[in-house]
Amino acid sequence: MALPIRVAPLGDEWTVQAPGLTEDLIFRAGGKAETAARALAARFADEGRTAELKIYLRDGSLAGSFVYPSRGPTTTPAW
Repeated sequence: MALPIRVAPLGDEWTVQAPGLTEDLIFRAGGKAETAARALAARFADEGRTAELKIYLRDGSLAGSFVYPSRGPTTTPAW
């Protein structure tokens, strides 16, 4: 199962939520939150864990969903 990472509005700010974070990450700009979330998803993938990033707009609608497949040390070749 993919590790869920979520970027969503929080008042005037933006939050990044993911397993393993002791607290949600808070950003003033949505672009900065998305950049941090993408880096976190890439780190999970590098560690051998698949991650799914979901980004939400201010109106609550889903802007995009991205899967970062496992590619780290525990990944086995497909051939």
